[in-house]
Amino acid sequence: MTKSKKIHFEISERKILLRIFDILLVLLLLYFVGVYTDFNYFKISAENFYWTIVLSLYLLFFGTVFEMYHLPTASNQYAIIKSIVLTSSVTVLTYLLTPFYTPSLPENRLQIILFYLTIGFALLGWRLLYVKFLASTRFTKRAVIVCADSELVELVNGLQRNDPHYHITGFLNLKPSQNRFQKIAKIDSVTIEDLVSYIEENHISEIVIASQNTEGITVELYNKLLYLLEQGFLIREYTQVYESITRRIPVQFVARDFYRYFPFSRSNQNQLYLMSVRLGEIIVSLVGLLCGLLILPLVLVGNLMANRGPLFYMQERVGKNGEIFKIVKLRSMVINAESNGAVFAKANDVRITGFGKFLRKTRLDEVPQFINVLKGDMAIIGPRPERPVFVKEIAKMMPFYETRHIIKPGLTGWAQVNYSYGETLQDSLIKLQYDLYYIKHRSVFLDVSIVVKTISTVLFYRGQ
Repeated sequence: MTKSKKIHFEISERKILLRIFDILLVLLLLYFVGVYTDFNYFKISAENFYWTIVLSLYLLFFGTVFEMYHLPTASNQYAIIKSIVLTSSVTVLTYLLTPFYTPSLPENRLQIILFYLTIGFALLGWRLLYVKFLASTRFTKRAVIVCADSELVELVNGLQRNDPHYHITGFLNLKPSQNRFQKIAKIDSVTIEDLVSYIEENHISEIVIASQNTEGITVELYNKLLYLLEQGFLIREYTQVYESITRRIPVQFVARDFYRYFPFSRSNQNQLYLMSVRLGEIIVSLVGLLCGLLILPLVLVGNLMANRGPLFYMQERVGKNGEIFKIVKLRSMVINAESNGAVFAKANDVRITGFGKFLRKTRLDEVPQFINVLKGDMAIIGPRPERPVFVKEIAKMMPFYETRHIIKPGLTGWAQVNYSYGETLQDSLIKLQYDLYYIKHRSVFLDVSIVVKTISTVLFYRGQ
């Protein structure tokens, strides 16, 4: 292996780099503006170092809320401009309104405008350069996949649909079938004999092994892989790659040996974590119910005019360990919406009233569920609770579905902030993958990430 591989940044590394350069370039431009102009509202110095820290934290927080570190947004010129304007505006406004940790408001209001423009132009300039020169080139990763030809299309699409910068360029067939397999354009067929030379000539970054058993790994292939590994080449198992790219568990490829892929998070049994989460849930629920009482008059008027019926409704759902409880929600559908039997809600569902659409988009219909959280039936974060009739139907067709019930269901969750409304079995499968990812990787960091993404969902009016 004499030829070096091209540098490639993983998804998590890209997000870290975006955050680092956002902060560095904003502070650098503010420093130069302070040196070469009469701008004196924000001065970077050892005496006022906390000004810099507070500004950095505000930028990172609001940048996350307004999706500046969501890679599809960061790679889209028009989407990132919108995100930058929102982030700059809210960051500056919040910074100005917290003078205890930030500079006092200047007498010359032009200083505020200059402060805002400097932050906006610093972010805008560098992010447009990122879109133009980095997002489409530096982050491309080339890989060879080792699998059976009958699985090629599904396996490749599972990766490339979720990360357009991840390119499967070569395919080594583990199990040639008698039927002619579907060829994918721009994917080369690679033999064991040519594997090393192909990797060197095409700047391949890694080999992905997609085999649930070792029968297809011949001695010759094993020796080639061992040689590459000894040379420092990256070799990963397909489910590991899939999980790192999509942030969900590929249950359709796990088969029976699920225990290899579900080393569930220790946080699920960590009493300190669980007690801290429970305390936070009680506080958030009390605040949420108080806010609900404040907006109740507006909701009553909207319900009276556009819903015309009971304000609340209760419905059976499956909770932790499969126990049934009754969920409380603001009614968003017409009365007797399920007179012909239970059916999945779907996008543009005709049963949803005009006011009900508003309640769903803003997530206001979920506010009464804080009562369920206080009672202990639900958590703030977890898989969304499903109805018993649907759980039985889905569990018959989908392995591991009831694994969702090893923790409490939640008001919001990893699946809710990453995927749109589920209408089909395929949608349920994808949401299950996200739910299992949360159960596997449950942590304070992931919980905070879900809370921030939930705020984005509400602000961008993307509720379900």
